[in-house]
Amino acid sequence: MFPWFWLWAPQLRLPFSGDVAQDIEPRLDWFFNGIKPQAGNARIEAQAFEVASYGHQLGLITEALIDLAERQQAESEPLRELRAIRDRIEAIKAGEHERELAALEARVRQLRARRAAVD
Repeated sequence: MFPWFWLWAPQLRLPFSGDVAQDIEPRLDWFFNGIKPQAGNARIEAQAFEVASYGHQLGLITEALIDLAERQQAESEPLRELRAIRDRIEAIKAGEHERELAALEARVRQLRARRAAVD
């Protein structure tokens, strides 16, 4: 209304009310820095994690161990437990994949319906 009014507009600067800069790059250093020096080298662990996650490494070890035990035809309680754990994890993965697939199919149906409504 009055272009010259800004001359009388008060501007208060309270503590911590200035401009804010925030780094939003995800950093996982805190995870690897939490590794105790006697347990390993954090930089080496971070590089190894870039090659294969802990879950992938454990999955490979599990498969190799079960394969070796089956070749030896050694049936034991720990082997049965390991198989059960592996099967439960695989069921979790399959369930999650099915959930993602159902969500994607629903999204495709929505997009097709929206396109049909526009055409």
